[in-house]
Amino acid sequence: MPETAVPQAISGVEAMRGIGAAEARGFWADAWQRVLRNRAAVLALSWIGLVGLFAVIAPFVANANPLILEELGPDGKTLSWSSPLWASLTASDFLMALGLVVGGLWLALPLRLPRGERLGALVVAAVIAMASTVLSAFASDWLDEPERAGWSRTLGDWVSDPKDLFRRVLLVGAIGLPFAAAALAVPFLLSPRARAVVVTVALIVAAIAAGSRWSPRPANYDQFVDREAAGSVRCIYTLIPWSPDRLRSELIIVPPLQTVGEAITAKETASVRESQRFAAALAAARASGNTDQTMRIEDDMAQVARQRASLKREWQPLLGSPFARHRFLLGTDPNGGDVLAQLLWACRLSISVGFVSTGIAVVIGVTMGSIMGYFGGTIDLILFRVVEIFMAVPVLFLLIVAAGVLPRSTYVMMAIIGCLSWTGAARFTRAEFMKLRHQDFVQGARAAGLPLRSVLFRHMLPNGVTPVLVDASFAIAGAIIAEATLSYLGLGPDNQASWGKLLSSATGTTGTFIWWLAIFPGAAIFVSVLSYNILGGALRDAIDPKLRKAAH
Repeated sequence: MPETAVPQAISGVEAMRGIGAAEARGFWADAWQRVLRNRAAVLALSWIGLVGLFAVIAPFVANANPLILEELGPDGKTLSWSSPLWASLTASDFLMALGLVVGGLWLALPLRLPRGERLGALVVAAVIAMASTVLSAFASDWLDEPERAGWSRTLGDWVSDPKDLFRRVLLVGAIGLPFAAAALAVPFLLSPRARAVVVTVALIVAAIAAGSRWSPRPANYDQFVDREAAGSVRCIYTLIPWSPDRLRSELIIVPPLQTVGEAITAKETASVRESQRFAAALAAARASGNTDQTMRIEDDMAQVARQRASLKREWQPLLGSPFARHRFLLGTDPNGGDVLAQLLWACRLSISVGFVSTGIAVVIGVTMGSIMGYFGGTIDLILFRVVEIFMAVPVLFLLIVAAGVLPRSTYVMMAIIGCLSWTGAARFTRAEFMKLRHQDFVQGARAAGLPLRSVLFRHMLPNGVTPVLVDASFAIAGAIIAEATLSYLGLGPDNQASWGKLLSSATGTTGTFIWWLAIFPGAAIFVSVLSYNILGGALRDAIDPKLRKAAH
């Protein structure tokens, strides 16, 4: 037997010394192990991870810009090459991809730093980068408006030079500096020096990314197809050479698994049959001597011929390019957009609305609940009336009203959902803090003279946050449903792919049912919401000792 093996039989004295005893796991490690023993929870986690992966890689796998564009000379040799896909990426695209790679390595590598602290550092860095990028995008739009005057006009001219990257990096750094300063006060790492390093790196990376992608680049996807058909360029596309905002009127409502060439050929055949029907009707009208009907049919035939000639001019470049071999795996919608590309890009909206709005709700709810539960009395009475007021506000109706009054933006939707759905977290935190405030470790912290912030958020919160995390999983599912409902009603964010918007197109403009627009987006919404609910139930079972005892 090896020396490290656990003995099969031990004495009482050895048992008292801990010989042969298994190493104890922490609370969260034990809860996570229990969640992973649940097959349904593992499947739910797999789907959530898959949606997150699609949200990150969507610009790289579904993009109408060529991955590589080769400029060809008259002899067919390559003169130069570029990457329009890389040039079209935004700061968010770049940061999400970087976060996936660096964050995965940061959590997977066997470092001395505990994974809990590493995860906290990653979350804080992501918040700093996201806030800096979002505010810099608003600043870019605001400074680019031509009617600006005074200091804003001067600042816009100062950063408008495409070659002067350093100025834009400084501006983005200044925008993100307040968030970085606030993050230093959060004890996500024990060492202040380590916190400063994480915050500084996050701010620098966000400033470089947002500064280098300061102004949006308008896309003209058809130019690549036309030039490739003319033989002046050679294009290498990514897996799905179609962006959500690329719409082709001649490719509307194409069934799944058809190629561009097959769809155009089918529509050409339908156009020929329509012309033949008009010709037969015209011959019958002439034979009957009905002059008025003959003139109407001739006008309709002329209009169909003009439409056919116009569409044919648009079809020719497509048929003459390798792009005609692209296959619509999930078909197209009534606007001529690829459904699969929109499904992948819509993962971003689903993930961002769910996590950001729930994060806002958790921060507000935990703060309010901790104050109510710790102080009690009059403060609890007043603040709980505030909670009841917010509980009475219908979130969906307020979102509908806001869509008609405020800009239809993803950030507005996140803010409204987050600022109105915090009541559950507040009530759970209040109940836990009321139980904990008389515990010995809390009384000891107060007797030691620790500040209120330390007592609430460093000593009490880690012991009372468990129900909030379970509720957060259900809140993410509710946020996804709210966004899908709003987009289904046509009140979602403008110019952004959404599962709800695709689902609303299932009936088409003519009332015809389009099955692939009902099945695929509907399945994505259903499976995502079900996954978060299953995960929340598994977490609840894992952390509640009463439920664990009942299961045994």
